[in-house]
Amino acid sequence: MSLIERQINDIARARAIRLVGSDLIDIYDRVMSGERLTVEDAIRLYKAPNLSGVGFMANLVRESLHGSKAFYVRNQHINYTNICNKFCKFCSFYAKKGGPAPYEMDMAEVRRRLMEHIDVPITEVHMVGGIDPRLPYQYYLDLLHTVKSVRPGVHIKAFTAVELVEIQRQAGKPLQDVMRELMDAGLDSLPGGGIEILSDRVHRELFDRKLDGDEWMEVARTAAKVGLTQYATMLYGHIETIEERAEHLIKLRALQDETGHFVTMTPLSFHPEGTELEHVPHPTGYDDLRNIAVARLVLDNFLHIKSFWIMNTPQVTQLALWYGADDVDGTVHEYEITYKDGDHGNKKQVLTRKQMIKLIEEAGRTPIERDSLYNEVASVEETVPPKKFIPLAVRQ
Repeated sequence: MSLIERQINDIARARAIRLVGSDLIDIYDRVMSGERLTVEDAIRLYKAPNLSGVGFMANLVRESLHGSKAFYVRNQHINYTNICNKFCKFCSFYAKKGGPAPYEMDMAEVRRRLMEHIDVPITEVHMVGGIDPRLPYQYYLDLLHTVKSVRPGVHIKAFTAVELVEIQRQAGKPLQDVMRELMDAGLDSLPGGGIEILSDRVHRELFDRKLDGDEWMEVARTAAKVGLTQYATMLYGHIETIEERAEHLIKLRALQDETGHFVTMTPLSFHPEGTELEHVPHPTGYDDLRNIAVARLVLDNFLHIKSFWIMNTPQVTQLALWYGADDVDGTVHEYEITYKDGDHGNKKQVLTRKQMIKLIEEAGRTPIERDSLYNEVASVEETVPPKKFIPLAVRQ
């Protein structure tokens, strides 16, 4: 190394010490050398007072992968039923006494919802719902066929692991066979929900009727075997500990090492309104940015980290684009899993394409419209056909 190169490195390191602090400089060194962080490192990043320093490191990783690009998708959400027999304490969506009235969409209603936005060149339809044991196996096949009949080229991202197990129960067939039949009917990828956080303690206390962590991971492994791309999430801000957040990320990373089929990780901010946990404080932008940044630093085998603007707000999502996030999700149109604070029950939650572009550009990033597999959409009216996702290693 020449004298000039050593001087440049010394200047860069002095700047890093100033930004991240002496207590995190060892983590900075490992990030810069491509060394994998440990669960202890993740806990330190969660507890470090210097959030800006954590964000600085996360942004270095983010920009090494994507430069200034920030991705968005034109999508539509359909929640086909809110009838559910799991009674999760963190959920405000399912029908209950004093809460939302029960509903179950028939195919005519699904078609109507799709036709409401038929003038918008949507590339993704995202469908999840409650666990309604009265719905037969054929219902789910019809659901997929209906979407494809209205929007033949759209990518369908549908059915959490919990839904898939219920669909398998209705079908009475091995899960691999069920997944393949759903794919033949139009299923293209799986969303990330269904486990919330990989903690046996939290599972027992908040959602003991749903899959536990081991069962959720087995569904993910089966999805990988049949060639289904999957998205990953973590619901934070309820009763989980910092240590449980860190362990969740490490477990996801290990599963991705094994399967390679996850395309994006989305930390999801818990909204207590309308749930059995209404006493829990509302999420803060500070915590949202922290979870985005730590996820980016720990998940070295995930290519994308998403800030879901509906849960994080558009304003925090703009900041998140400098704290490790490279994706802001999509236009959405309607969403009823969570609501804007103080606006409970308002299902219309939408940003137009122009608003999405403005949001990203105001944050100093370059907006890139994508499809569900991160192929860049060529123009306003033209979409790129789906193709099999091949994960790119973050660490070369």
